[in-house]
Amino acid sequence: MAAAELEVRIAPGTTIADDGVAFCVWAPRRRSVSAVLETPEGPLDVPLTRQADGCFAGFLRDVRAGHRYWYRLDDDRRLYPDPRSRFQPEGPHGPSEIIDPHAFPWTDAGWRGCGLAGQVIYELHIGTFTPEGTWAAARDKLPLLADLGATLLEVMPIADFTGDFGWGYDGVNMYAPCRLYGRPDDFREFVDAAHRLGIGVLLDVVYNHFGPDGNYHQAFSRDYFTDRYRTDWGEALNFDGVNSEEVREFVIRNAVYWIDEFHLDGLRLDATQSIFDSSDEHILTALTRAAREAAGQRSIVVVAENEPQHVEHIVPAEQGGYGLDALWNDDLHHTAMVALTGHAEAYYSDYRGTPQEFLSALKWGYLFQGQRYTWQGKRRGTPTLRMPPAAFVAFLENHDQAANSGKGQRVHQVSHPGCYRALTALFLLGPATPMLFQGQEFASSAPFFYFADHRPDLARLVSQGRRDFLSQFPSLASAAMQARLPDPAERATFERSHLDWTERDRNVEAVSLHRDLIALRRSDPVISRQPADIDGAVLSSEAFLIRWFDDASGDRLLVVNLGRDLHLVPAPEPLLAEPGDCRWQMLFSSEDPQYGGLGATSVEHEGAWTLPGRSAALLAARSIEP
Repeated sequence: MAAAELEVRIAPGTTIADDGVAFCVWAPRRRSVSAVLETPEGPLDVPLTRQADGCFAGFLRDVRAGHRYWYRLDDDRRLYPDPRSRFQPEGPHGPSEIIDPHAFPWTDAGWRGCGLAGQVIYELHIGTFTPEGTWAAARDKLPLLADLGATLLEVMPIADFTGDFGWGYDGVNMYAPCRLYGRPDDFREFVDAAHRLGIGVLLDVVYNHFGPDGNYHQAFSRDYFTDRYRTDWGEALNFDGVNSEEVREFVIRNAVYWIDEFHLDGLRLDATQSIFDSSDEHILTALTRAAREAAGQRSIVVVAENEPQHVEHIVPAEQGGYGLDALWNDDLHHTAMVALTGHAEAYYSDYRGTPQEFLSALKWGYLFQGQRYTWQGKRRGTPTLRMPPAAFVAFLENHDQAANSGKGQRVHQVSHPGCYRALTALFLLGPATPMLFQGQEFASSAPFFYFADHRPDLARLVSQGRRDFLSQFPSLASAAMQARLPDPAERATFERSHLDWTERDRNVEAVSLHRDLIALRRSDPVISRQPADIDGAVLSSEAFLIRWFDDASGDRLLVVNLGRDLHLVPAPEPLLAEPGDCRWQMLFSSEDPQYGGLGATSVEHEGAWTLPGRSAALLAARSIEP
């Protein structure tokens, strides 16, 4: 095998041809680069040719998918994996493997992707979603998610990382699906199977830092990183400094890669407040546009997590925004947690869990749109009053919030059952885009902890960092609680976070509640309409209503009472009044015994209202029979 002189620049990474494989890697400050093939006779060095743009490239004949390789930089005896490796069978410290991205027999030619409207998102972590923690095992659960009514899976990060378990946010091989869950084609089969069931798949991607172990990018070029900005987790990526063009291309092509080679239906962008870019075109705009172009006729959804709550993420690109589809709404989650648990400490301290907070968040998105945020001692958020409610993802649970409870507890374990059912109805029927966290639909008793398998010295730092982070909660800062916090590096912490799927058969009331609410959300001609014409009113210190207006199918009314029984006689609230020649008819009650309730009763009689404590009811305006 010998390197061929290349007249044109080939794509970075490996490209399979009929008679061999092209290699290309960016290493602008290196004098020489060789591809090192693992062969039965031992490692074989093949020098690559330097290109004008700082890439080194070559064509190696008689090489095919399955071969493993490294890169040698200058005369360094150490060998390095490919920064754009499609698979690391032995992990980030091992050799890269050549993967044929076009060998998988897709069956989803008729799949047209997913838009945001009407979606019910389901977040999952492949390593704990099943006892086996593999793509194949997760694929076998897809029919249950289809039966639930989930339409869009949001998979936590899978870029390969060191160790035997982790959340995935410390990935270092951005193009390599984590070997712990299976091979790349196992991921493709998972996506293909989801599409056959009418379910889309989003991937959570991390473009703000690389993990602390196995990160070899700096060996190829220090220009991957910048010291002009800081993140909480590692060096910031260089999107606007010297040689940033190649770094931008690296990330943009990664977004395209997942959409193109894995037929994904979109991306969830992690912690975008730590993606820094002063370029004329922000990297988020560029990668979102490129991802949509890569999808072709398919529709995709791009969602962001953004702690400062910057609205430009979901402003169209032609209007100066980034052009994403949706943002996570932490404000709505935080007020719900205060209402459900009664605790308002640390980052919950600026919320009261009041009816007005629920109404404002559901109608207008964020609660903090520029007001002072006491917890941070500064203003928080930007105006989102003109944004459609569906552009905000609403959740009672997610991976962060479950783990940040210290004990990894699920929301149903720390709240009154009636209040939990009522707010489940609010979140699944409300105008925002709802999201469930794995096992939420069957009231999983499995905790979800923070877990990360690192070498001992790094594990000690991570464990102490986790304790320090949780100490912002006074209830978790005591010596007694700190001693009981699970060690992220212990395998038992990881294993305790696995779902027990036999609970789905035992907790039929929880499954019925979630399944019926999702079915109602999708089938009701008014609830399913987005954007919806809605308004709301506060009925008491713990009760409120949301009303959908629809002349064609009749109005809908959701009444929520998180307190004691409430008797409204009289009821001087116009939004409670029926439309002319109509009466309210109950469609759903969270107190129905099939959901674990104490029995559904009529909430309205002759204009007088009785709202059972800790419940929610959905009513439809029906014409009076002549």
